[in-house]
Amino acid sequence: MDIVFFGTPEIAIPILSTLHNHYNIKLLVCKSDKPQKRGQNIISCPTKTFALTHNIPFIQPSKLKNNKEIFEVLKSTNPDFIIVVAYGLILPSSILNIPKKASINVHFSLLPKYRGAAPVNWAVINGEKYTGVTTMLMNSSLDGGDILLQQSTIIDNKSAPELCSELATLGSKLIIKTINNFSNIKRKKQNEKKASYAPLLKKEDGLIDWSRSAVEIERRMRGLLNWPTAYSYSNGKLIKFYSATIVNKIPTNKYKPGEIVNISKDSFCIATGNGLLEIHKLQIEGKKILNTADFLRGYRIEKGSCFSTNKH
Repeated sequence: MDIVFFGTPEIAIPILSTLHNHYNIKLLVCKSDKPQKRGQNIISCPTKTFALTHNIPFIQPSKLKNNKEIFEVLKSTNPDFIIVVAYGLILPSSILNIPKKASINVHFSLLPKYRGAAPVNWAVINGEKYTGVTTMLMNSSLDGGDILLQQSTIIDNKSAPELCSELATLGSKLIIKTINNFSNIKRKKQNEKKASYAPLLKKEDGLIDWSRSAVEIERRMRGLLNWPTAYSYSNGKLIKFYSATIVNKIPTNKYKPGEIVNISKDSFCIATGNGLLEIHKLQIEGKKILNTADFLRGYRIEKGSCFSTNKH
């Protein structure tokens, strides 16, 4: 079975690796390398690194639409399937129609819920009990093609990175099952009335509104790891929050939202619009991530002071 694989980030690696072990990956298509962080060093994307290690041919087109050269390259591979996992660019219909059997997307949600770029993050933030993986036929719409197979899992208290890792493993098994049984799978049209959208994350999505409940804020902390990360301001410094637990779900009318309470040697709590959050892991921007005990030894906070949504 000949496969052309479209995928870029780390989450695509388990599926790419599984496909490589079972079939012939004729070509990898991934996004162009970009400068990373302050050093502006050019770093290869994870799937490109995998391709180099396993001698898989790859291309990194800057665009796909109306790109005749790339179209001819893809057509010449004559694949049975195109498999797409978090590629990052929309595939035009001319490319989707190339494979002999189908173009299939592995999407990390239970479609039609959470179409779009960040389904895992928004499922955690919104407090969904379940999420999962869907294999679907691709068409010109955004994640709107016919469903092939689905596999669900419980979200529980998992963070977005933990859930992504789990879903990538589930997706690896599901895509093999999909390919091996493709001719016998009964396709299911998506219910447009139940569709929801999971937009690309922005830095401002991480800004904590302390007037929200402790439950909502804790979910946001888990849902926004590792980017953009939930954050707030204290004494003009940006503080990122990586882990917290809800210690009191009863309304805390005696405190202001964002107010620091119950400081001890190795922990402190922050009041919210409903309940308290005990902080376990945090970071001053530009410094190391620390557990609360180490943080308190190097950074002074005062009971009664408040975290703010503004730097000044």
